Amino acid sequence: MRKERVGFALCGSFCTHEKVLHALEALTQQYETVIPIASENAAFTDTRFGTSADLRRRLREITGHEVLCDLPSVEPIGPKGLLDVLVIAPATGNTIAKLAAGITDTVVTMAAKSHLRNGRPVVIAMASNDGLSAGARNIGELLVRKHYYFVPFGQDSAILKPNSLIADFDKIPDTVDAALRGEQLQPILMKS
Repeated sequence: MRKERVGFALCGSFCTHEKVLHALEALTQQYETVIPIASENAAFTDTRFGTSADLRRRLREITGHEVLCDLPSVEPIGPKGLLDVLVIAPATGNTIAKLAAGITDTVVTMAAKSHLRNGRPVVIAMASNDGLSAGARNIGELLVRKHYYFVPFGQDSAILKPNSLIADFDKIPDTVDAALRGEQLQPILMKS
């Protein structure tokens, strides 16, 4: 088991949570410490994909740690050096936009800001319906910033949702490994 400490932050994009949880399980098989973090929406919103209580329970069961889901619980990540890498999966267009603009008014963006103060990697596994439209410039902004690494992504439904981008969540563990070495996993763009 690897000793690096992984933070795993979930945002909305509820339809992708099941795939993201499989990636989380894979990380817990490789890393001794995986800390779950959930945005306010992910932690406290019931949807047709499941209840928020069930999601928090599953995160606790998979990782063996309590879910960090409020600002006071994530703010110490940086000052205490709690993580070696932070994964944001699924990273919604809203979260990517806030990161690009330096806005830290959510649990996930505060976790990222706090973590980045130590110059450590943030891995973005996006799920955005407007990635090739309004969100494109925000993705571009993070692609050129130091310490951000993207899980390979592509269009998930080019005909039905031509602006939508989604990460290959199965590649989260490989992207984390590369990011910890200071490398971007390639190729970054997937073929449809």
